[in-house]
Amino acid sequence: MAQKIRFTKMHGCGNDYIYVNTMGQKVPNPQEAAIRWSDRHKGIGSDGLVLIGKSPVPEADYTMHIYNADGSEAMMCGNASRCIGKYLFERGLTDKTDIRLLTLSGVKTLQLHTINNKVESVTVDMLEPVLENESQYIASRSMGRGTFVSMGNPHYVIFTDDVDQVGETGRMLEKHPAFPQRCNIEFAKIVSGKTADHTTIRTRVWERGSGITQACGTGACATAVAAALTGRAGHKSDIVMDGGTLSIEWRESDNHVYMTGPAEFVFDGEIEI
Repeated sequence: MAQKIRFTKMHGCGNDYIYVNTMGQKVPNPQEAAIRWSDRHKGIGSDGLVLIGKSPVPEADYTMHIYNADGSEAMMCGNASRCIGKYLFERGLTDKTDIRLLTLSGVKTLQLHTINNKVESVTVDMLEPVLENESQYIASRSMGRGTFVSMGNPHYVIFTDDVDQVGETGRMLEKHPAFPQRCNIEFAKIVSGKTADHTTIRTRVWERGSGITQACGTGACATAVAAALTGRAGHKSDIVMDGGTLSIEWRESDNHVYMTGPAEFVFDGEIEI
């Protein structure tokens, strides 16, 4: 008899994933399930599969495991972490508005902003960015120098007037020899100039293992950090992506990057495995 798995489809700024609560059911082969279920013609359709679990360590409350549409496991996803916060609170699994989420890139703290017991937005402490010598990541002289930033997963940010090159160039750069573990690629353009409060940046992203996505939380953080590092922005930026806008603050007080944005339910369902 075929086993049925209950799932919830959610999205953060259009970055959509299939969420499975593994505290009451198991997904035997999540890599294979991610590939099959993510297919937008023959499956549920998504950028990947996210498994929610109870934390095995006291430093965190819950866990997140995320598998891209190609079955590869990701270290972290900012949009998915916000969705998990909304899921846990609105489905009655917790009454906390500060949740510690264990990911493969460490414990992230989620601050839920609620109105009438509904999560309107979530702020995620994405911890400190990790920077490397960008000179080794010059992928092409024609597109100029990019900036490498790790937000628990690798990102290469290119400032350009042509953000729509994301498909052709992003596909090539993801697997460039400079990135032995592959890389997320952002194409960014300053929309409004640097101010004391914030800068608006238009960004399109090619996600490692998923291709073009509507939004990428870690990519938005990497873009904001890269803009500040290169003098294009201050420490607060609004990152306008295909699916919506994320507000990013790189705080000087603790060197942490904080991401704030929405999370939405799409539908619930069951699928056979």
